[in-house]
Amino acid sequence: MAAKTIVVGNFKGGVGKTKVAVMASWELAYEFNKKVLLIDMDPQANATTIVARSSGIGDINATIFEGFKNGDLSNAIVKMHENLDLIPAHVTFKNLPKFLYSKFKKDIDQITYLKKLLEPIKNKYDYIFIDVPPTISDYSDNAMMAADYVLIILQAQELSLEGAETYVSYLQFMADEYDADIQVVGVLPVLLRAGGRVDQSTVMRAQEIFGEDNVYENYVKHLERLKAWDITGIANQDQHDKRAHQTFIKVVEEMLKNIERLENMKHYEEEGAAGE
Repeated sequence: MAAKTIVVGNFKGGVGKTKVAVMASWELAYEFNKKVLLIDMDPQANATTIVARSSGIGDINATIFEGFKNGDLSNAIVKMHENLDLIPAHVTFKNLPKFLYSKFKKDIDQITYLKKLLEPIKNKYDYIFIDVPPTISDYSDNAMMAADYVLIILQAQELSLEGAETYVSYLQFMADEYDADIQVVGVLPVLLRAGGRVDQSTVMRAQEIFGEDNVYENYVKHLERLKAWDITGIANQDQHDKRAHQTFIKVVEEMLKNIERLENMKHYEEEGAAGE
């Protein structure tokens, strides 16, 4: 079975996309014993920094841009843990649009290049996560075309909700224009303040817009420990660490249930179509 590929998205910056992509990958590898590949497609390379620091790895020579230029991502893979691999980003990846435009004349070839490069390595993993910049760009287009699912991050504020709505609209555009085969695996609220009135109001509005069943029951609450991990690396030493890990374990469990539900629905639909 090829890996289930998930892009973590929102067209609003600073909502916690990278943190969720990193922690979902981490928990699946460490707690669920799954083979996971995390792809950092953001030239700021925040996911790369956090995972490398957490894994005790200093210098990283491989980069995703070298893999793109060579037409082979296998040499860009860096092992972080027995079950967790990383394809690191670098500031040079800001030149991706220029590279794609010079290499390909057709739009469809430009936006499906990542999908093409993933095909030879997908069978090595159970899950692949893609972290991208919060923009409509070649980065997000390539991620959408390569992914099976999108986990939309919703920080409890109006601009984040608008960014999530725009993201869904753009997904529909990609499906209509380029036959992108990607499904929303849910909307994950990231609360600014647990129990805050604005936070709860935004979540309720999200339930109205996206459907109550599509908004995760397990929220990522504002956890100071997550900020500390940016500096120290991900740890699991005290009760605060364990509480933060448990938050993401529950999120991953809910995500896996949603994936199973969506795949069962797709299976039934295919069986029904075959029987007609």
